[in-house]
Amino acid sequence: MTNFLKGACLVILLSFSFQLQAQIVLETTNVESILYQEEGDGNKLIVGLGGSEGGNAWASDYWKEQREQFLEKGYSFLALGYFGAEGTPAILDQIRIEDVYAAIRLAADKVKAEHIILLGGSRGADLALFLGSYYSDISAVVSIVGSNAAFPGHTNHFTSSCWTYQGEQLPFVPVNDAAVPFLMEGDLRGTFEAMLQDNAAVEASAIQVENIQGPILFMSAREDEICPSTPMANSMLKRLERHEFKYQYEHKVYEGSHTAPLKHFDYVLAFLDQHFPRS
Repeated sequence: MTNFLKGACLVILLSFSFQLQAQIVLETTNVESILYQEEGDGNKLIVGLGGSEGGNAWASDYWKEQREQFLEKGYSFLALGYFGAEGTPAILDQIRIEDVYAAIRLAADKVKAEHIILLGGSRGADLALFLGSYYSDISAVVSIVGSNAAFPGHTNHFTSSCWTYQGEQLPFVPVNDAAVPFLMEGDLRGTFEAMLQDNAAVEASAIQVENIQGPILFMSAREDEICPSTPMANSMLKRLERHEFKYQYEHKVYEGSHTAPLKHFDYVLAFLDQHFPRS
């Protein structure tokens, strides 16, 4: 084959690949929204929500292979940055849940999604659970090392909530006196464990996971150094049991640190295949 023919074939293959997979930046308020879609698919949308690292984690090269795996399975994928990304709030503080939902809804309408699955890690898991508890068109939630309640925004004073809904700050678990020594030492898990001793505040700020209209997968890390993700997930399981939650829910506990569950996306895919089989 001549060099000319080889070059022509390469151009054709690249053009074909581009047509099969599109990356679209959506115009959304206070949220960076990047939609990945393969031609011919799209009736199921996965939404990726990163954690307290900020930016748009799921749009990074680090998660490219995993995004492509979702696309190969027939899902459209929406990577959202809700703070620390272009056109978003600078820090994780008083994030408007409605803005995030509006971005999700825009993408879902664009790909004509019949199912919307939220996939969140750490603070992104908290956001995913809150979104599922407020909006009935969320089909499922995957919470990776998520919390069972709202916590303070990442400010110097810790007197505001991470989240707002309909113009009001969501109640949050405050930094109490017991937590201060751990906070000063940089012991984040100890800080959270001390804060969670305030049972009244935890109850007032708890995520109402029983309102989610679909299956839930909790993934936690037994030796989590950031937060007690396993006890937090168990707390949400007990809440679902009390409310006789009608959808399937499960909790996978992994040995290791805060990031340990991120090595087990095979189980996330199995969970999705079970509830949203490819037609």
